[in-house]
Amino acid sequence: MRIIFMGTPEFAVPTLDALVDAGHDVVAAYSQPPRRGNRGKVAPSPVHARAEMLGIAVRTPLSFRKEPGAVEAFAALDADVAVVAAYGLILPVAVLEAPRLGCLNVHGSLLPRWRGAAPVQRAILAGDAETGVGIMQMEAGLDTGPVRREARTPVAGKTAGELTGELSAMGARLMVEVLDNIAAHPAMPQPEEGVTYAAKIDKAEARLDFSRSAVEVERQIRAFNPAPGAFFEYAGERVRVHAAEILAAGGVAGIVLDDRMTIACGEGAIRPTLVQRAGRGVMTPDELLRGFAIPAGTGL
Repeated sequence: MRIIFMGTPEFAVPTLDALVDAGHDVVAAYSQPPRRGNRGKVAPSPVHARAEMLGIAVRTPLSFRKEPGAVEAFAALDADVAVVAAYGLILPVAVLEAPRLGCLNVHGSLLPRWRGAAPVQRAILAGDAETGVGIMQMEAGLDTGPVRREARTPVAGKTAGELTGELSAMGARLMVEVLDNIAAHPAMPQPEEGVTYAAKIDKAEARLDFSRSAVEVERQIRAFNPAPGAFFEYAGERVRVHAAEILAAGGVAGIVLDDRMTIACGEGAIRPTLVQRAGRGVMTPDELLRGFAIPAGTGL
């Protein structure tokens, strides 16, 4: 098929690779414009960089609605279908309807649960037992379109990074299967019940709230690993927590209970197992405490 690919983060790259490997003609890749990173260097998105490696022309409009000629240029590509994976821009109806088969989206949840920007993180935070990925026929509403194919996976103790990688690979496989025989995968309307919205993650949410139960705090840690990184502050320094275990110990929420950095929560306690000081590498709590004492009885 003649395909336009639209995506931005690493999540989308496996789908782009799968389309090329399957022999489809990817005539252009759309991605968000290069952005300035943490170190001040402007860099292309992962999809942008990968498309250029594959010899695919890349387009980076700031907006289809505001950029003159963007919609017309998209339609002029005369594509059979547009494949979208975490692109990050709203597509007007004229774009959705331009390809012969419309636009197909790789969405990282079991729709209609977790429509929106951060389905993986929201599934972990909510304690969902399972999540998945779907191939959705896009329409004007926010992730409201009918679904052609989906697959499921347990959330278990996975971090957002681990779960995103798994769903990314699953979505790439499903997209190729759908495109191989689109007639065999009819678009099924989403159920009217069970709709939830996955709001974009605010960095302030990554501050650990020890007034919550240990179960909820541990979910925070997994949901924000690798980004933006769950953290607490002590002595004017931010300490990121990459992983933790849940303990039955109790005490006043936010108080360090022992010399192993066990921290009391609203119910139960957590013990970090991987931590990181600002500007340092990831380490165990024992390694951190040798040079950065956080004594028992400290309030965090």
